[in-house]
Amino acid sequence: MDRRDFLKTSTAAALGAQVFTAPAAHSASASARQPDLIKTENAKPGASYQLTRMRPDGAKSFRSSVIEGYCSRQSVKAGETLEIFVSTAPVARFQIELFRMGYYDGVGARLMATLGPFEGKTQPVPALGEQRLRECTWEATTTVTIPADWPSGVYLGRLSTLPAQAEEPFWQSYLIFIVTDDRPADVLFQCSDNTWQAYNRWPENESLYTDPRAAHAPGVSVSFDRPYGKYVQILDHPLSMGSGEFLLWEYPLCYWLEKEGYDVTYCSNVDNLDPANLKRCKTMISIGHDEYWDLRQYDHVKQAIADGLNVLWLSANDVYMVTPFTPNGQGQPNRRLTRETCFGEFREEEKEAYAKVLGPFEKTGPDERDIIGARTIVPFNGGGDWTCTKPDHWLFAGTGMKQGDSIPGLVGWEFHGEPDLQRPSLEVVAEGNVWAGGTRLGRYAATIFEGPKKNFVFNASTIFWSQGLSSPPGHMIPWSHFSRPHGPDERVQRITRNLLERGLR
Repeated sequence: MDRRDFLKTSTAAALGAQVFTAPAAHSASASARQPDLIKTENAKPGASYQLTRMRPDGAKSFRSSVIEGYCSRQSVKAGETLEIFVSTAPVARFQIELFRMGYYDGVGARLMATLGPFEGKTQPVPALGEQRLRECTWEATTTVTIPADWPSGVYLGRLSTLPAQAEEPFWQSYLIFIVTDDRPADVLFQCSDNTWQAYNRWPENESLYTDPRAAHAPGVSVSFDRPYGKYVQILDHPLSMGSGEFLLWEYPLCYWLEKEGYDVTYCSNVDNLDPANLKRCKTMISIGHDEYWDLRQYDHVKQAIADGLNVLWLSANDVYMVTPFTPNGQGQPNRRLTRETCFGEFREEEKEAYAKVLGPFEKTGPDERDIIGARTIVPFNGGGDWTCTKPDHWLFAGTGMKQGDSIPGLVGWEFHGEPDLQRPSLEVVAEGNVWAGGTRLGRYAATIFEGPKKNFVFNASTIFWSQGLSSPPGHMIPWSHFSRPHGPDERVQRITRNLLERGLR
């Protein structure tokens, strides 16, 4: 769509909220199978999505109040509406460019629409409420009806101020949402957006980790009705402002899958409250850092595995904290998360080691090993090499890896261990040491086990897995606990292909 098509509003009209509705476009049924959709989409021209100028409020601030925004929903389908809320301080005119993230001949994104210009306003920072909740009730800047020809994917909105004079600077940040659908597809890419929000410290220092009682205190809430601040863990990345954790841990997989032409569709954590979402695909991928789950997500994935779904945990520290969804103050469902307890029992030595940061939890959720094969263990953090233990397994076909061969730095910054060795079909395919802080020894285990219908569940046991797949434009390789991955690796790519090919049979 041409930029001019979206700049039709006059300056007078821009003074209030706008409603964006794209020209009608013919598309196949939203529930029809479209195996070449991603290949066709990525043949279209790409555009740079990256921020050029971004100004945090201060050296230690997590926000950029000069321009920031959020969306009314985590995910949205074609034909549905999405409200976008933006604040500028001081008041400034601005525009919103909406990008779909993918491969696009290596450019990494496609410009889908340019909205505005808008006359900005400074919107209020909400007071700190019960359970340390910060929840905005901003005036909507615009309402977008998702066009029928916008494929499922992760969408970034680039917010840019429009200075009145050429010599004045402009400032930028992101907002983020997911377009999902109902169509059958080979691969379901589940974004880990619950965890993005759990760590979000906007506006001052409000996340699920900043309660003065303990870092993992129960009864603390966060709201999706607020902007994402900059990424806050292990890496100072101000150019991530407003994008959650997607650009760091999830974008390399998105870029690689679409480069390879896989039939992939996308969803948020909240979409798996509907078990039908899992039934339409052959393989689900959890990617990056997928720590925070509602019990209903757990139950639905467990049942989907029993029904034949393949699951790839290309992630770590997964399904660790039980965080039920609840409505926001306006009654909109699933807009708040509250830490209730943890999944699985802690060992006594874990309780002792982390007494100052854990709980107390009166009860625990089910054991995450039932759907992963391993669990988060103490120490939580660390880094190490990903070392092959089963070179004859089909997983390693074509990699050339031998017993004891390692992919350097691939494990980190969190991992899984203590595999469920009581499960008859479970195999440990990679294992080794990790070092937290460079001094405390831990042990990770990557595993695979069979489901009841010739399906399988693979646990890569590292948040860094996607770093071995690609390094898209604007991506930064992380570094943590005196350890780092080395970027794209043909062995990681081949293992992932083997998993997907087996999962598509």
